[in-house]
Amino acid sequence: MSAKLDAVSEVTKPKSMLGVRHLQAVMLFLAMLIAFSMRVNMSMAIVAMTDASNDNSFDWSVQTQSVILSSFFWGYVILQIPGGELAARFGSKILIVLCIGINSAASLLLPIGAHFGGWKLVCACRVVQGLSQGLLFPSVHNVIGKWVPLEEKSRLGTLVYSGGQLGTALQLIISGYIADYWGWPAIFYTMGSLGAVWTVLYMFIGSSTPKTSKIISVEEKAYIENSLGQVGVQKKLKTPWKSIFTSLPFLSLLITHCGHNWGFWTLMTEIPSYMNRVLGVDIKSNGVMSALPYLGMYLMSFPLGFTSDFVLKKKWLSITTSRKISNSISQYGPAIVLIILSYSPADVTVAVSLLTLTNCLNAFHYTGYLLVHIDMSPNFASTLMGITNCIANIVSLIAPLVAGVILEDETDPKEWRTVFFVASTIYVICNTIYVIFGSSEKQKWNEPRTEPNTNESDIKMEKAV
Repeated sequence: MSAKLDAVSEVTKPKSMLGVRHLQAVMLFLAMLIAFSMRVNMSMAIVAMTDASNDNSFDWSVQTQSVILSSFFWGYVILQIPGGELAARFGSKILIVLCIGINSAASLLLPIGAHFGGWKLVCACRVVQGLSQGLLFPSVHNVIGKWVPLEEKSRLGTLVYSGGQLGTALQLIISGYIADYWGWPAIFYTMGSLGAVWTVLYMFIGSSTPKTSKIISVEEKAYIENSLGQVGVQKKLKTPWKSIFTSLPFLSLLITHCGHNWGFWTLMTEIPSYMNRVLGVDIKSNGVMSALPYLGMYLMSFPLGFTSDFVLKKKWLSITTSRKISNSISQYGPAIVLIILSYSPADVTVAVSLLTLTNCLNAFHYTGYLLVHIDMSPNFASTLMGITNCIANIVSLIAPLVAGVILEDETDPKEWRTVFFVASTIYVICNTIYVIFGSSEKQKWNEPRTEPNTNESDIKMEKAV
């Protein structure tokens, strides 16, 4: 890897500081923002949907609400692995378009489903959204692997994925106000409309690779392809399934991804309820308070991305050591803070401060495990992300259900303490396994035997889209 970083300096950079690769990164950033907004808006909307003081409300138990909150993940896990393979085979553009387009349609239909089919049709809409979003992470990982030069990987990769946190923060902030002024259905109508606009725009300017882009300059295309070693005709690679699933570094990566998802999605789905039931915060203030941790995480992502690239460029740390340090901060840190939170007084200022600190520390995962898939195997980054994201999000499905079982009384701080302790324990165990067995060195199975001919129809399909 260090040899490749050295090689980057020999590649002539385009004269312009901003290029089409940055445009692609911004569009993916917006895709993540919109997707996460639609993913998490139910966490806020369900508070208004079950508020008995509203005329347009539903009498759903805590257990039913937990089922609704987890239903997104029922569909989400299904297409993760196929999504990685499809992205590698057909390109990512069409998959990302399908993801945001289908999510937008489901968001627009959800309020109607709630009125005519109750919580069951709400779950159906969320399953469809989860199913289509299963294509997102593998496809985005594939695009980053094809578009981002090695020396820009940490900062542009961080920019793209930080869109999820900004989308989360903005959705939590505005959802309460939207529900208060226009009713909770407007939460879903707003994001569905924005997603539809993004989908149309990306159809014209998005591209899976520099090779299939219609707007990139020859100079920038040469820079990217030389940096990534993708000059010339790209051969099709047969996925080395056995080598992947018997790779100890990959298995440790899978485990730490699962640990991150348990802690992160426990907070994501349950914090609005914690704010409302334990701290007594109304829905408008609830949104702002719940958003601060994710806004802090978003703001932390930028210095982290630049710092990581700078450290690797200066060769102060190996890429494996750099990723492990970042990942340890992102999981050991929140584990400690959540324990402190569980014993802190039920004070809004204290709780929000600690939750914000938790997510600021969690931001280190952007330069931790999240980039290790690309480090280990650039050729199969989308497939690796599909595998780990599939299994990690089965964990995401389980986490709110476990919280629902523990929280028989949502107003009891002791029960919330148990929820936080479980998340802390899982953080510590999973990251420790990764620190011992993880690696960012390129794996031998990244270069399996290739088929002799490239399927040119793949490129033609991409250009047609």
